[in-house]
Amino acid sequence: MTPDCRCARSTDTVVDAARMMAELCVGALPIVGEDSRLHGILTDRDITVNVVAQRENPLDVKVGELVDGPLVVAEADDDVSTVMQLMAQHQVRRLPVVENDHLVGIIAQADIARTLSHRDSGEVVEAISQE
Repeated sequence: MTPDCRCARSTDTVVDAARMMAELCVGALPIVGEDSRLHGILTDRDITVNVVAQRENPLDVKVGELVDGPLVVAEADDDVSTVMQLMAQHQVRRLPVVENDHLVGIIAQADIARTLSHRDSGEVVEAISQE
């Protein structure tokens, strides 16, 4: 897990979030609201598909406008098998980790690959990649 993740605020513009992604060399940022609670995850793909491809002005679009669908999270005390199951079931490559409804980190597919055997991590990748 990557602890102490930098987050975008739901009121930030897409440009602000994209600059933060570039600065941090990451492809996703957690989105937190004014209540400091996790609202979603913004990916570089979200920006490309939902802003750039739609010819929206990234200076005008707020990050919170891109939050879509139910948020899938792991609890801080979940074991690795639960995390793998959640990632596979919801076909997500990044899973926020929360404790008492507050973000404490993110587990990425790469974290699983570095931690588990090739076979186990391969099964997760395969399950996430199914259509």
